[in-house]
Amino acid sequence: MRVLLVHPSPLMYSEIYLKLEPLGLERVATAVRAAGHDVRLLDLQIFGHDEYWRELERFAPEAVGFSLNYLANVPEVIDLARATKQRRRDSFVFAGGHSVSFIAPEVLDHAADGLDCIVRGEGEIITPRLLEARGDPKLSTLPGVVTRHGAGPAPTLLDDLDRFPPARDLTRRRRRYFIGTLDPCASAEFTRGCPWDCSFCSAWTFYGRSYRKASAEAAAEDVARIAEPHVFLVDDVAFIHPEHGFAIGRELERRGVRKEYYLETRCDVLLRNREVFEYWTRLGLRYMFLGVEAIDEETLKAHRKRVTPNDNLKALEVARSLDINVAINIIADPDWDERRFALVREWALTVPEIVHLTVNTPYPGTESWVTESRRLTSLDYRLYDVQHAVLPTRLPLHRFYEELVRTQAVLNRKHLGWEGIRGAVGKAVSLALHGQTNFLTSLWKFSRVYHPDRQHADHERPVTYAMRPPAPPPTTKFRASQLYVHTP
Repeated sequence: MRVLLVHPSPLMYSEIYLKLEPLGLERVATAVRAAGHDVRLLDLQIFGHDEYWRELERFAPEAVGFSLNYLANVPEVIDLARATKQRRRDSFVFAGGHSVSFIAPEVLDHAADGLDCIVRGEGEIITPRLLEARGDPKLSTLPGVVTRHGAGPAPTLLDDLDRFPPARDLTRRRRRYFIGTLDPCASAEFTRGCPWDCSFCSAWTFYGRSYRKASAEAAAEDVARIAEPHVFLVDDVAFIHPEHGFAIGRELERRGVRKEYYLETRCDVLLRNREVFEYWTRLGLRYMFLGVEAIDEETLKAHRKRVTPNDNLKALEVARSLDINVAINIIADPDWDERRFALVREWALTVPEIVHLTVNTPYPGTESWVTESRRLTSLDYRLYDVQHAVLPTRLPLHRFYEELVRTQAVLNRKHLGWEGIRGAVGKAVSLALHGQTNFLTSLWKFSRVYHPDRQHADHERPVTYAMRPPAPPPTTKFRASQLYVHTP
């Protein structure tokens, strides 16, 4: 069977700071290939919709699968799916991914006959079975599969992360993938899941608070096959178990692999497992993202981060001592006023780290989606991208965006503006000489992408597909089990 797998267009944030290879879709592609199908992959972060229609004509796929990891892509995928069905009535069209796993029935309703089914949970195991069952009434009985006629049992987790390594040969124009100055940059996965339960996050509800590790041998072998000089480790929290990080590192050393790495972790994990991060700096760890989220204890408790402001500051000091370039995130609450924005700007300018702001956004699958459902001001999927406010703002909405953009612009100039690039001019010139302009292009994109007029106007766009808010929170105590995709 000819199968076309499609990753949707970039989000607002990724128009500037990064474009990451669709690693999950590449792994599903490997599983589909192993089942004997002819597979192609098209990344709309890199190619436009015109290329999708050309690929549909040239390849004539019998099945088309869309990745829907982000809510903001829901309208785009629904429109593409419906148009695909109009052009190729007999094609089997489906979608899967993180975000759509929490809202499968409503997306099927929006799509009408455009989508045959949605896959909830991980896709490697179920997608080949799905393709075999297309057209069979028993399709809706498969684990994790949802159709308009019913839904199967809970999805099953992949039992071995060593299976189905990413089919990187299917992604074209790979030099377009980057994150910051790591240009070009591939992605790799050592672990899946997160055992914490932050109220704003849906990683733990998706995986049922499970945490699985690839073998050190398979993880190192996958990185060794990467052609790019830079690698982003997509793990939700890197090196929770330090012995796993050491084992992968030793395998990389044995193979003589040298890369520059960027990873994400928690402040408390960095403090507890400092030695493994120090070891990885010798392997090429240069960049780290820390989800600080807030600078005051009250907000950290509300987010259920289970760390203190002092822990966060200590972690930043550790990263500095290891000579790791750190980016941190602060969650801007719609309730902030001018004084709060000013305080955050002042704090952020006192630390050497790169500071980014995201807007507190209740996502389906998060605890806050349930507890804040009565306060939602928009049901437009496109605004659920952590760059727009979908809860009431204390300031007038346009004023909120003015403060948000002003704050991010100040922090952006600190590191990515022309003033900041003077200290990294050698790196920038080197990238340009090697034909890598992703980072350089991002430098002058900021004011075009982030603008209060644009973000405010986004709220006025006609809404074709409106989200379904959850039922009001029950009077009994909230139970996380209500949100799980994969059963613990």
